[in-house]
Amino acid sequence: MGVPEGAGLAATARQMVADGKGILAADESGGTIARRFAEIGVESTEPARRGYRAALFSAAGLSEHVSGVILYEETLRQKMDDGTPIPQHLAACGIVPGIKVDKGLVAMTADSKEQVTEGLDGLGKRLEEYRGLGARFAKWRAVFTIGPGTPSLPCIHDNAWLLARYARICQDSGIVPIVEPEVLMDGEHPLQRSAEATRTVLPAVFAELRYQGVDLTGMVLKPNMVTPGAKVFGSASVAEVAAATVEVLRACVPAAVPGIAFLSGGQSEQQATDNLAAIAALGPHPWWITFSFGRALQASALRAWAGRAENAPQAQRALLERASANSGVLRAAIATR
Repeated sequence: MGVPEGAGLAATARQMVADGKGILAADESGGTIARRFAEIGVESTEPARRGYRAALFSAAGLSEHVSGVILYEETLRQKMDDGTPIPQHLAACGIVPGIKVDKGLVAMTADSKEQVTEGLDGLGKRLEEYRGLGARFAKWRAVFTIGPGTPSLPCIHDNAWLLARYARICQDSGIVPIVEPEVLMDGEHPLQRSAEATRTVLPAVFAELRYQGVDLTGMVLKPNMVTPGAKVFGSASVAEVAAATVEVLRACVPAAVPGIAFLSGGQSEQQATDNLAAIAALGPHPWWITFSFGRALQASALRAWAGRAENAPQAQRALLERASANSGVLRAAIATR
């Protein structure tokens, strides 16, 4: 079963990150899911989106590898094929339902290439409704680009403040916040440049979290791995990525945080798993290490599904294969300690 209704934030956060289980990010916005569907020649309609996600969530044994699922607002209100509300179905399987609450990215200024995240207006009331629908955690994503003069201090400051304000509103509403400050892979920067940017962003985020009184034991951090830019991704080995990532996180993330759930950030399914395995192997760490992957868990499943209900078993097998691969490397690392 999932976390009981009255469980505290710290207990819910720990369930989300512990014991080798990860978080499935199935919170693609309308525009994103339409692009994903277009890649397989499927029109993005409400029945198609519901059918795809219901197929994934019906995978037998998913809870052995997945502790939580981040849902889009539309999905939070949808039902499984048997009429069970999706959040209720997930909770009955022992999976914690969550919800993406930010409203997307906008330019900082009219002429800026940097972005801030919208969605604070009315957030408390929305969270009250989402909790009534079954959500027990939320997610808010901020992005930071690496380039000439970026990420800039104003961008870092504004997004850190927004992340912290969101997190405090969540906790005041009895919801665990996933705090996602993503330093984007876009570009051709070397590994060290990514490390420097991440090392600048994370302390700013935690300074704001503390200032706004966020309980660090009742949140989950969802950061990027420290990798070279996408255009030169192969310029660093898996071991180098793992070492750089762990070095930055140990310098910047307080031990009070129960878990770090890495985003995949545009890596392929196998690349994300390989890097996750290498990071976990460098433990023990002060926090639980896990994954919160979207495309790196779903890419093969989406191709297998291909918009056809009869392909649900193949899509489920593909999802379970990727989820099992990621939870497997985490449990292997735990077992060696």
